Amino acid sequence: MDEHLTPPVVESTAIPLAEAIEQALPGWVERSVARLAIAFHGRVDDDVRAAATEAGRRAATEVGAEVRDLLALDIDDQRTTPLSLLRGAVRYPTEVLRAAGVPPVVRDESQERLFPDDDYDLAPANFADVSPELADVGLAWGAAKAFTHLQRRRESCP
Repeated sequence: MDEHLTPPVVESTAIPLAEAIEQALPGWVERSVARLAIAFHGRVDDDVRAAATEAGRRAATEVGAEVRDLLALDIDDQRTTPLSLLRGAVRYPTEVLRAAGVPPVVRDESQERLFPDDDYDLAPANFADVSPELADVGLAWGAAKAFTHLQRRRESCP
């Protein structure tokens, strides 16, 4: 197998993953903002809700493009993961929450070290933290990538 050709099994799982991420991000941003705005202010003002909706759209467009670019690379050339890119999406709800006057939450030391810009402890630990619908497609992509990686390594060892 040519090491620079992405096998169909990885390609066939990458596209659904990218699409699912783009679909899930707006709702995740809106839910994240609403949960913390309600916890602090007791409600979500219309302007905060509108800002969250717009931030969710931008997250889907911008992070979605990053994910698509990543998944278009051969697996051996990928230097990050879709989940890492999703973790970077905390910037979208964070900007809305800061503008709404919601103070940062108390986080444990390891979370502060791992995700220093995640003032609201929003970084997803897994795909399902963003949306339950992402869990299966994320798992399918990860399994296809791992299978391909192992297969390539076996072929390269005598």
